[in-house]
Amino acid sequence: MTPAEPADTTSTPPDDSEQTTPPEQTPEPTPEPAPLLELRDGLPPVIETPAALAEAVAATIEGTGPFAIDAERASGYRYSQRAYLIQLRRTGSGTALIDPLPWGPVPNDAMTALNDAVADVEWIIHAASQDLACLAEVGLRPTTLFDTELAGRLLNYPRVGLAVLVEELLGFRMRKEHSAVDWSRRPLPEPWLLYAALDVEALTELRDVLATQLKEAGKDEWARQEFAAWVENFESTPRAEPWRRTSGIHRVRGRRGLGLVRALWERRDELARSRDITASRILPDAAIVTAAAAAPTSRSALSRLEGFANRGSQRYVKDFSVAIAEALELPDSELPTISAQHDGPPPPRAWADKDPVAAARLTRCRAAVTELAGTLELPQENLMSPDFVRRLAWRPPRPVTEQTVATFLGELGARPWQVEHTASSLAAALVAR
Repeated sequence: MTPAEPADTTSTPPDDSEQTTPPEQTPEPTPEPAPLLELRDGLPPVIETPAALAEAVAATIEGTGPFAIDAERASGYRYSQRAYLIQLRRTGSGTALIDPLPWGPVPNDAMTALNDAVADVEWIIHAASQDLACLAEVGLRPTTLFDTELAGRLLNYPRVGLAVLVEELLGFRMRKEHSAVDWSRRPLPEPWLLYAALDVEALTELRDVLATQLKEAGKDEWARQEFAAWVENFESTPRAEPWRRTSGIHRVRGRRGLGLVRALWERRDELARSRDITASRILPDAAIVTAAAAAPTSRSALSRLEGFANRGSQRYVKDFSVAIAEALELPDSELPTISAQHDGPPPPRAWADKDPVAAARLTRCRAAVTELAGTLELPQENLMSPDFVRRLAWRPPRPVTEQTVATFLGELGARPWQVEHTASSLAAALVAR
């Protein structure tokens, strides 16, 4: 018997017609970055004299169309929220960069003339909530405005920074590397001034695109009401007991602990105001909470706590030690309350224990706002203030009807368009089981 030949285990390459390897794919070309936004008229000189300011005002008055304006503050460096540079632009008059420091916070004749001249003109501002107060300090107050950031929110753009909107809607990249610099510095470097001038360069064009989109989306009346409310209400009453917003305050226990937070916060605020330094540079909130929890009875014990051992805080240990000692000696009748919220309900985290029924109402109301916001393509906080929802759920009007809820929300400050879209759903959420 002839033995069988061993099997051939070598593989035979297929012929060309049987090859299954996909052809090499050409990678997608990398898209070209958007071009940088540039100044059309070059960088103007900074206005530092009354004569130069009067010329700029005259030129602005001769311009046409809306009035674009921006301001640079020194947040993170200074206690004051004053404007350290004001940028103006109007079609036909170009851009002006105004240094308000030579005249101080008191409005001067030229600023008053500018404000009077553009009183009936629409002002274009990006993030009006940040700039209206510092502009008012130098005598500039709009009667009509268009907020490009708020318009972006109403249109449900996921990001509404000026640079993002300009790139997405106008096709230009913006320089943003100097957004957090110390604008109180003098002289201001030229790259900073270029950055500042670019902030108003495209505001008018951006406003026009957003206004068209608002109208197409049926949200132009919503925007009009929102802008009008900012003009009317930006000088609202300061928040009662601002120290209660100290980050991490929920970790402090007892009225005595809250008294220590208040004493440390108020002393820090006094130091920051007198030195014109942002409060966090003197002492961070975390250090206030640490000291309030530890309640040290000596300066040396305080100086060993986290947040007080660095060179900056060491300068003020004596001040804070005195504040702690005074707070520890306060009678109980002068200590802050634990749960009383003079301008609103308690924190939602406490509702389940304090009032489970109210906690359930809040859950239902929040769900209703979430659903409506999705339907209307809006951020929830722009459809209805979370604070208003909490107040409504904590102590609803009696009886609960669509009309009583609408009245309740309107008295809190909700806009008519917000009330129109939410009152019915929120009323149903309040009485649901």
